[in-house]
Amino acid sequence: MVGTHALIEEDVELANLGLAIVDEQHRFGTRQRELLRAKGNGRPHFMAMTATPIPRTLALALYGEMAVSVIDEMPPGRSPVETQVVAPPDRRHAYELVRAQVRLGRQAFVICPLIDESDALVARSATAEFERLKADVFPDLRLGLVHGRLKNKDEVMGAFVSGEIQVLVATAVVEVGVDVPNATVMMIEGAERFGLAQLHQFRGRVGRGAGQSYCLLVSDDASDATLERLDLMTRIRNGFRLAEEDLRIRGMGEMLGPRQHGMSDVAMQALEHPELLSEVREEAERVLESDPGFANHPTLQAAVARRLDQTSIS
Repeated sequence: MVGTHALIEEDVELANLGLAIVDEQHRFGTRQRELLRAKGNGRPHFMAMTATPIPRTLALALYGEMAVSVIDEMPPGRSPVETQVVAPPDRRHAYELVRAQVRLGRQAFVICPLIDESDALVARSATAEFERLKADVFPDLRLGLVHGRLKNKDEVMGAFVSGEIQVLVATAVVEVGVDVPNATVMMIEGAERFGLAQLHQFRGRVGRGAGQSYCLLVSDDASDATLERLDLMTRIRNGFRLAEEDLRIRGMGEMLGPRQHGMSDVAMQALEHPELLSEVREEAERVLESDPGFANHPTLQAAVARRLDQTSIS
Protein backbone atom coordinates (compact mmCIF):
# COMPACT_ATOMS: atom_id res chain seq x y z
CA MET A 1 0.00 0.00 0.00
CA VAL A 2 1.35 3.41 -1.01
CA GLY A 3 -0.09 6.46 0.70
CA THR A 4 0.36 9.75 2.53
CA HIS A 5 0.11 10.55 6.23
CA ALA A 6 -3.44 9.19 5.97
CA LEU A 7 -2.01 5.69 6.50
CA ILE A 8 -1.19 6.67 10.08
CA GLU A 9 -4.82 7.40 10.98
CA GLU A 10 -6.35 5.26 13.71
CA ASP A 11 -9.01 3.78 11.42
CA VAL A 12 -6.39 2.28 9.09
CA GLU A 13 -5.71 -1.36 9.98
CA LEU A 14 -3.21 -3.65 8.26
CA ALA A 15 -3.53 -7.41 8.64
CA ASN A 16 0.11 -8.43 8.50
CA LEU A 17 2.53 -5.53 8.08
CA GLY A 18 6.05 -6.80 7.43
CA LEU A 19 7.78 -3.73 6.01
CA ALA A 20 7.13 -0.01 6.55
CA ILE A 21 8.98 2.53 4.38
CA VAL A 22 8.92 6.27 5.03
CA ASP A 23 10.14 8.52 2.24
CA GLU A 24 11.20 12.11 2.97
CA GLN A 25 11.75 11.19 6.60
CA HIS A 26 11.96 14.76 7.87
CA ARG A 27 8.31 15.31 6.91
CA PHE A 28 7.22 12.83 9.61
CA GLY A 29 7.43 13.28 13.35
CA THR A 30 8.81 10.68 15.75
CA ARG A 31 5.34 9.67 16.99
CA GLN A 32 4.02 9.45 13.43
CA ARG A 33 6.75 7.03 12.42
CA GLU A 34 6.12 4.93 15.52
CA LEU A 35 2.37 4.85 14.84
CA LEU A 36 3.07 3.54 11.35
CA ARG A 37 5.33 0.79 12.69
CA ALA A 38 2.65 -0.14 15.21
CA LYS A 39 0.17 -1.00 12.44
CA GLY A 40 1.57 -4.52 12.23
CA ASN A 41 1.55 -7.47 14.57
CA GLY A 42 4.92 -7.48 16.28
CA ARG A 43 7.67 -5.27 14.94
CA PRO A 44 7.84 -4.85 11.14
CA HIS A 45 11.03 -4.06 9.30
CA PHE A 46 11.41 -0.30 8.91
CA MET A 47 13.22 1.81 6.30
CA ALA A 48 13.51 5.60 6.33
CA MET A 49 14.68 7.35 3.16
CA THR A 50 15.92 10.92 3.10
CA ALA A 51 18.40 13.25 1.43
CA THR A 52 19.12 14.92 4.77
CA PRO A 53 18.87 12.64 7.84
CA ILE A 54 17.45 14.34 10.91
CA PRO A 55 20.00 14.52 13.77
CA ARG A 56 18.18 11.87 15.79
CA THR A 57 18.63 9.36 12.94
CA LEU A 58 22.40 9.69 13.07
CA ALA A 59 22.28 9.23 16.82
CA LEU A 60 20.08 6.12 16.53
CA ALA A 61 22.51 4.74 13.97
CA LEU A 62 25.35 5.32 16.42
CA TYR A 63 23.53 3.28 19.06
CA GLY A 64 22.75 0.44 16.65
CA GLU A 65 19.01 1.01 16.40
CA MET A 66 19.30 1.74 12.69
CA ALA A 67 21.78 0.71 10.01
CA VAL A 68 22.83 3.32 7.45
CA SER A 69 23.13 2.87 3.70
CA VAL A 70 24.48 5.81 1.70
CA ILE A 71 24.06 6.60 -1.98
CA ASP A 72 26.98 8.99 -2.31
CA GLU A 73 26.43 10.12 -5.90
CA MET A 74 24.04 12.43 -7.71
CA PRO A 75 21.28 11.00 -9.94
CA PRO A 76 22.12 11.01 -13.67
CA GLY A 77 21.61 14.35 -15.38
CA ARG A 78 21.92 16.52 -12.26
CA SER A 79 24.18 19.56 -12.28
CA PRO A 80 25.66 21.44 -9.28
CA VAL A 81 23.53 24.31 -7.99
CA GLU A 82 25.25 27.60 -7.18
CA THR A 83 23.96 28.72 -3.77
CA GLN A 84 24.09 32.31 -2.53
CA VAL A 85 22.97 34.04 0.67
CA VAL A 86 21.23 37.29 -0.26
CA ALA A 87 21.08 40.12 2.30
CA PRO A 88 18.11 42.54 2.19
CA PRO A 89 20.05 45.30 0.37
CA ASP A 90 20.90 42.82 -2.41
CA ARG A 91 17.34 41.67 -3.10
CA ARG A 92 17.40 43.52 -6.42
CA HIS A 93 20.29 41.28 -7.50
CA ALA A 94 18.10 38.23 -6.91
CA TYR A 95 15.30 39.69 -9.03
CA GLU A 96 17.74 40.51 -11.82
CA LEU A 97 19.00 36.92 -11.82
CA VAL A 98 15.44 35.60 -12.06
CA ARG A 99 14.71 37.94 -14.97
CA ALA A 100 17.95 37.01 -16.75
CA GLN A 101 17.15 33.30 -16.51
CA VAL A 102 13.61 33.85 -17.80
CA ARG A 103 15.06 35.75 -20.78
CA LEU A 104 17.08 32.59 -21.51
CA GLY A 105 13.84 30.63 -21.60
CA ARG A 106 14.21 29.21 -18.06
CA GLN A 107 11.80 29.29 -15.11
CA ALA A 108 12.04 30.16 -11.42
CA PHE A 109 10.55 29.33 -8.03
CA VAL A 110 9.95 31.93 -5.30
CA ILE A 111 9.31 30.23 -1.94
CA CYS A 112 7.60 31.96 1.01
CA PRO A 113 7.24 30.65 4.59
CA LEU A 114 3.54 31.55 4.98
CA ILE A 115 0.38 31.24 2.90
CA ASP A 116 -1.23 34.45 4.18
CA GLU A 117 0.08 37.45 6.08
CA SER A 118 0.19 37.03 9.85
CA ASP A 119 -0.01 39.53 12.71
CA ALA A 120 2.04 37.16 14.89
CA LEU A 121 4.91 36.53 12.46
CA VAL A 122 6.97 38.99 10.48
CA ALA A 123 7.50 36.93 7.36
CA ARG A 124 6.58 37.14 3.70
CA SER A 125 3.41 35.32 2.68
CA ALA A 126 2.94 33.63 -0.67
CA THR A 127 -0.35 35.38 -1.48
CA ALA A 128 0.92 38.89 -0.69
CA GLU A 129 4.28 38.29 -2.35
CA PHE A 130 2.57 36.97 -5.48
CA GLU A 131 0.51 40.17 -5.79
CA ARG A 132 3.53 42.39 -5.09
CA LEU A 133 5.82 40.63 -7.58
CA LYS A 134 3.13 40.61 -10.23
CA ALA A 135 2.42 44.35 -9.81
CA ASP A 136 5.81 45.87 -8.97
CA VAL A 137 8.68 43.54 -9.84
CA PHE A 138 7.74 41.25 -12.75
CA PRO A 139 4.68 42.91 -14.36
CA ASP A 140 5.78 41.66 -17.77
CA LEU A 141 6.27 38.01 -16.75
CA ARG A 142 3.76 35.20 -16.35
CA LEU A 143 3.44 34.40 -12.62
CA GLY A 144 1.58 31.64 -10.82
CA LEU A 145 0.68 30.95 -7.18
CA VAL A 146 0.43 27.58 -5.46
CA HIS A 147 -0.06 26.59 -1.81
CA GLY A 148 -1.67 23.81 0.19
CA ARG A 149 -5.12 25.40 0.47
CA LEU A 150 -5.40 26.15 -3.25
CA LYS A 151 -8.10 24.00 -4.84
CA ASN A 152 -6.63 24.08 -8.36
CA LYS A 153 -2.99 23.54 -7.39
CA ASP A 154 -2.64 20.59 -9.78
CA GLU A 155 -3.76 22.86 -12.62
CA VAL A 156 -1.24 25.54 -11.60
CA MET A 157 1.59 23.00 -11.33
CA GLY A 158 0.66 21.64 -14.75
CA ALA A 159 0.94 25.14 -16.21
CA PHE A 160 4.37 25.56 -14.62
CA VAL A 161 5.60 22.19 -15.90
CA SER A 162 4.42 23.05 -19.42
CA GLY A 163 6.23 26.41 -19.32
CA GLU A 164 3.08 28.53 -19.38
CA ILE A 165 4.06 29.98 -15.98
CA GLN A 166 7.55 31.53 -15.86
CA VAL A 167 7.80 32.33 -12.12
CA LEU A 168 5.99 30.18 -9.56
CA VAL A 169 5.36 31.69 -6.12
CA ALA A 170 4.81 28.87 -3.65
CA THR A 171 4.97 27.64 -0.08
CA ALA A 172 6.69 24.44 1.10
CA VAL A 173 4.10 22.45 -0.86
CA VAL A 174 6.69 22.16 -3.68
CA GLU A 175 9.41 20.86 -1.35
CA VAL A 176 9.21 17.31 -2.67
CA GLY A 177 7.83 15.49 -5.69
CA VAL A 178 8.30 18.36 -8.18
CA ASP A 179 10.38 17.73 -11.30
CA VAL A 180 10.74 20.69 -13.69
CA PRO A 181 14.11 20.41 -15.50
CA ASN A 182 13.63 23.84 -17.10
CA ALA A 183 13.52 25.59 -13.70
CA THR A 184 16.95 27.02 -12.88
CA VAL A 185 16.32 29.48 -10.02
CA MET A 186 15.14 28.65 -6.50
CA MET A 187 14.65 31.90 -4.58
CA ILE A 188 13.74 31.29 -0.92
CA GLU A 189 12.28 34.20 1.05
CA GLY A 190 12.69 34.06 4.84
CA ALA A 191 15.29 31.32 4.42
CA GLU A 192 16.15 31.49 8.12
CA ARG A 193 12.66 30.11 8.92
CA PHE A 194 13.35 26.80 7.20
CA GLY A 195 15.46 23.92 8.47
CA LEU A 196 18.61 22.84 6.67
CA ALA A 197 16.84 19.69 5.47
CA GLN A 198 14.05 21.76 3.93
CA LEU A 199 16.48 24.17 2.30
CA HIS A 200 18.38 21.24 0.82
CA GLN A 201 15.11 19.79 -0.51
CA PHE A 202 14.11 23.11 -2.05
CA ARG A 203 17.52 23.36 -3.70
CA GLY A 204 16.97 19.91 -5.14
CA ARG A 205 14.02 21.21 -7.19
CA VAL A 206 16.50 22.94 -9.53
CA GLY A 207 19.65 21.64 -11.18
CA ARG A 208 17.64 18.92 -12.91
CA GLY A 209 18.47 20.06 -16.43
CA ALA A 210 21.55 20.98 -18.45
CA GLY A 211 21.49 24.71 -17.59
CA GLN A 212 23.39 26.29 -14.69
CA SER A 213 21.03 26.58 -11.71
CA TYR A 214 20.95 28.89 -8.71
CA CYS A 215 19.57 28.76 -5.16
CA LEU A 216 19.12 32.19 -3.54
CA LEU A 217 18.67 32.24 0.25
CA VAL A 218 17.05 35.58 1.07
CA SER A 219 16.97 36.52 4.76
CA ASP A 220 15.76 39.59 6.61
CA ASP A 221 17.67 38.44 9.68
CA ALA A 222 21.25 39.68 9.44
CA SER A 223 22.43 38.20 12.74
CA ASP A 224 25.76 36.35 12.75
CA ALA A 225 24.13 33.09 13.87
CA THR A 226 21.62 33.15 11.02
CA LEU A 227 24.16 34.05 8.36
CA GLU A 228 26.59 31.40 9.62
CA ARG A 229 23.87 28.76 9.43
CA LEU A 230 22.74 29.76 5.94
CA ASP A 231 26.33 29.96 4.77
CA LEU A 232 26.58 26.20 5.35
CA MET A 233 24.30 25.78 2.34
CA THR A 234 26.77 27.65 0.12
CA ARG A 235 29.64 25.39 1.15
CA ILE A 236 27.98 21.99 1.56
CA ARG A 237 26.04 20.20 -1.16
CA ASN A 238 25.92 16.80 0.50
CA GLY A 239 22.78 16.06 2.51
CA PHE A 240 24.61 13.92 5.06
CA ARG A 241 27.14 16.66 5.69
CA LEU A 242 24.31 19.12 6.23
CA ALA A 243 22.73 16.69 8.66
CA GLU A 244 25.99 16.53 10.60
CA GLU A 245 26.07 20.32 10.84
CA ASP A 246 22.42 20.33 11.90
CA LEU A 247 23.37 17.85 14.60
CA ARG A 248 26.24 20.06 15.73
CA ILE A 249 24.00 23.13 15.91
CA ARG A 250 20.80 21.64 17.35
CA GLY A 251 21.93 18.49 19.13
CA MET A 252 20.46 15.04 18.59
CA GLY A 253 17.38 15.16 20.83
CA GLU A 254 16.21 12.43 23.19
CA MET A 255 17.23 8.85 22.57
CA LEU A 256 14.29 7.44 24.54
CA GLY A 257 11.80 10.25 23.96
CA PRO A 258 10.04 12.05 21.11
CA ARG A 259 12.13 15.22 20.94
CA GLN A 260 14.10 15.32 17.69
CA HIS A 261 16.49 18.11 18.56
CA GLY A 262 18.13 19.67 21.59
CA MET A 263 21.41 19.56 23.45
CA SER A 264 23.35 16.35 22.97
CA ASP A 265 24.88 14.34 25.78
CA VAL A 266 26.83 11.82 23.65
CA ALA A 267 30.19 11.86 21.93
CA MET A 268 29.41 14.25 19.09
CA GLN A 269 32.61 13.65 17.17
CA ALA A 270 31.67 10.04 16.50
CA LEU A 271 28.74 11.29 14.43
CA GLU A 272 30.94 13.35 12.14
CA HIS A 273 31.67 10.19 10.14
CA PRO A 274 28.27 8.59 9.38
CA GLU A 275 29.83 6.26 6.81
CA LEU A 276 31.55 4.45 9.73
CA LEU A 277 28.35 3.87 11.70
CA SER A 278 27.36 0.71 9.83
CA GLU A 279 30.87 -0.72 10.22
CA VAL A 280 30.75 -0.09 13.97
CA ARG A 281 27.33 -1.72 14.17
CA GLU A 282 28.56 -4.79 12.27
CA GLU A 283 31.56 -5.13 14.58
CA ALA A 284 29.29 -4.93 17.63
CA GLU A 285 27.07 -7.66 16.17
CA ARG A 286 30.11 -9.88 15.61
CA VAL A 287 31.18 -9.45 19.24
CA LEU A 288 27.65 -10.20 20.43
CA GLU A 289 27.45 -13.33 18.31
CA SER A 290 30.82 -14.73 19.41
CA ASP A 291 30.54 -13.68 23.07
CA PRO A 292 26.82 -13.24 23.97
CA GLY A 293 27.44 -12.69 27.68
CA PHE A 294 30.55 -10.53 27.14
CA ALA A 295 32.53 -12.91 29.36
CA ASN A 296 35.66 -12.12 27.38
CA HIS A 297 34.92 -8.40 27.33
CA PRO A 298 34.56 -7.35 31.00
CA THR A 299 34.82 -3.62 30.31
CA LEU A 300 32.05 -3.84 27.72
CA GLN A 301 30.00 -6.01 30.07
CA ALA A 302 30.23 -3.36 32.79
CA ALA A 303 29.34 -0.56 30.35
CA VAL A 304 26.24 -2.44 29.16
CA ALA A 305 25.16 -3.04 32.76
CA ARG A 306 25.50 0.67 33.55
CA ARG A 307 23.49 1.62 30.47
CA LEU A 308 20.71 -0.81 31.36
CA ASP A 309 20.59 0.56 34.91
CA GLN A 310 20.30 4.12 33.60
CA THR A 311 17.52 3.10 31.19
CA SER A 312 15.50 1.37 33.90
CA ILE A 313 15.83 4.39 36.20
CA SER A 314 14.77 6.88 33.51
